[in-house]
Amino acid sequence: MQFDVIIVGAGPAGIFSALELSRNTNLKILMLDKGPDLDKRKCPASRGLDCINCEPCTLLSGWGGAGAFSDGKLTLSTSVGGWLGEYLSQEKLTKLIDYVDSIYVAFGGSKTLHGTDMDEIERIERKASLAGLRLVKQRIRHLGTENCMDVLMRIRKELNSSVEIRVRTEVKSLLVEGGRVNGVKTTDGEVIPGKYVIVAPGRSGAEWLKSEAQTLGLKTLNNPVDVGVRVEVLASVMEELTDILYEPKFIYYSRAFDDQVRTFCVNPYGEVITESYEGVISVNGQSYAERKTENTNFAILVSTSFTKPFREPIAYGEYLARLTNLLSGGVIIQRLGDLLSGRRSTEERIKRSIVQPTLKAATPGDLSFVLPYRYLTDIREMLEALDKVAPGIYSRHTLLYGTEVKFYSSRLELNEHLETKIRNLFTIGDGAGVTRGLVQASASGVIVAKEIMRREGVKVE
Repeated sequence: MQFDVIIVGAGPAGIFSALELSRNTNLKILMLDKGPDLDKRKCPASRGLDCINCEPCTLLSGWGGAGAFSDGKLTLSTSVGGWLGEYLSQEKLTKLIDYVDSIYVAFGGSKTLHGTDMDEIERIERKASLAGLRLVKQRIRHLGTENCMDVLMRIRKELNSSVEIRVRTEVKSLLVEGGRVNGVKTTDGEVIPGKYVIVAPGRSGAEWLKSEAQTLGLKTLNNPVDVGVRVEVLASVMEELTDILYEPKFIYYSRAFDDQVRTFCVNPYGEVITESYEGVISVNGQSYAERKTENTNFAILVSTSFTKPFREPIAYGEYLARLTNLLSGGVIIQRLGDLLSGRRSTEERIKRSIVQPTLKAATPGDLSFVLPYRYLTDIREMLEALDKVAPGIYSRHTLLYGTEVKFYSSRLELNEHLETKIRNLFTIGDGAGVTRGLVQASASGVIVAKEIMRREGVKVE
């Protein structure tokens, strides 16, 4: 069967492409994903239990993508969550982000916006600047992990009548002839013809996309790799910041190495979880809209952009995560006080901590056996600076989990429509290396959908 549009990957990027096209055209659309359907996705790690290494990882793969188990933070900023600003003007990107946000709200997203009290934000900004931190101003809408699923279910219900959706169907290769894409081939050997192919593989499909790009002779650009730890403190320590900002995002440049260090994915009253990437277990966090813990967690990440001759930033991040897994069987947990004293944490020392871990499966140990001295120095400096904004963060009771690695995919060389050098082949979302968050991933899907509509003679605003 010939399809007009084949979408590889059913995460936020692919979903928003399908939604935009199905609402505005009569094109025959096929969505493919290697993971299970939304109601079949069950992940022990998302509930704080041991990762059982599902293949493919149900936390990252399946209808809804990695966003299905995220805590659903919609970051409404042009400077956070990806690189779409390199393809669109700030004005167009702002309108697109607002449009995407309105769709999430229409499908049941929270109407509450955080980060709008400018007087309080400016007060925090002044305090942060004195500590050498730059506050990134952003509006945030928080769906909550449990509500994320509900929103996706409603979108799935709308698409059911207009889009053919096949789950547990893995694409092996992209079919190209004469510089133009003409379909895909699955791992089962099925050849599916298509006029347009939108590749939205998510983080779990990033390596596959990189391999396909090399096979097709497409040029790729390396994004930075972010490596660090997940920090867990009492919620009261960060309450002032999270009440106003929800997700306080700070950027810092270390004194010792001048590396960029940043906070990422703050989960007020949340819990620490694990995730699996290509068989490697790393750490993450989530928070629910209704169910709350006594703790808040967030990542501190050090960004590294490697230069020639090294071209494998993802492999480097994987190596550090695998080393952590080798030493601990999964994730290492260590009290900050133990790290500063040069000793490993033990179960007894963790039990004596004021902050009790929400990830019970983490193994007490010593992060200095895993993370390079440079990264640990950057992280320690960042914690000291944050303590001046939120006293109590640089406490010996603060818990550090490792290793957290963000595998930002290699980015293909794309035009302003997110199209490759191969005609009608588009790549979008986190797996294509152009975004790193729900909103910009969703927005990238809309960009491509609108371009396909133009080529099909549909009037686009």
